[in-house]
Amino acid sequence: MEKHTRLNGQWHDWIVHNLARGCAVPALVEDMCRNGFEPAFARDTVAALARGEALASAPAAADVAGYVADPPRLPAGHVIATHDRDVRVLLRVAKPMVAVLDAVLSDAECDELIRRSADKLQRSTTVDPVHGGYEVIAARSSEGTFFPVNADDFIARLDRRLAELMNCPVENGEGLQVLHYGEGGEYQPHFDYFTPGDPGSEAQMVVGGQRVSTLLIYLNDVAQGGATVFPRLGLRVAPKKGMAVYFEYSNREGQVDPLTLHGGEPVEKGEKWIITKWMRQRRYGLAAQP
Repeated sequence: MEKHTRLNGQWHDWIVHNLARGCAVPALVEDMCRNGFEPAFARDTVAALARGEALASAPAAADVAGYVADPPRLPAGHVIATHDRDVRVLLRVAKPMVAVLDAVLSDAECDELIRRSADKLQRSTTVDPVHGGYEVIAARSSEGTFFPVNADDFIARLDRRLAELMNCPVENGEGLQVLHYGEGGEYQPHFDYFTPGDPGSEAQMVVGGQRVSTLLIYLNDVAQGGATVFPRLGLRVAPKKGMAVYFEYSNREGQVDPLTLHGGEPVEKGEKWIITKWMRQRRYGLAAQP
């Protein structure tokens, strides 16, 4: 198998973040090699970033300057009304568009999603930046499952509510992803959008286009740890059952916002359950017309 010798924005920020938190250079190189990078390239790249040097070809996703945000998709106001539930906005950040929303799901709905998912979990994957397939990486230590859009009456009600909150058509949404993190489980800083220019991203965007927004909902209270962090914003959100974090990162021109780098801190005590809803530019599953 051909080894990677190109660094995308997600890997760039993952290295920078982990160097900042004190991870050893050999450990980061080892993780990169396990995920398909050519060993000499991995060593040279991590060593350069550890010295504080700019890379000769800085990844496009690490460049903030060119991004121009569209008007926010999230509805205005302190309370957002959906067809079956009013949701209170606890926090809004203007740039990038990030919001914390209270009581998006009821306790009973959270419990039902966990019940339905507990016996279907498999190790979580990410999109390979070169080939576009799905792969397991050390930076993401969770397990999860999916529910197709409108899978049944219960899921359809949630899909409709979340689409109304995100101000996008239901059909633009990917299926609900349920994730479980045990003690020590984390998802190191990453982007939810597909990095422009990566061959793997192009393969993913054939159907539905780029991802434009994310809604991450906590299904349980976490005893300790497990916060959602935005390293470039200095923002940290502690998990609370039924509460959600919403953020936008793609405009009509296809530009993406690297300020939305985010991650899930390690669970220090207990476990963490979340669901993630991603919206696309157009109907998910529909290929672009020539």
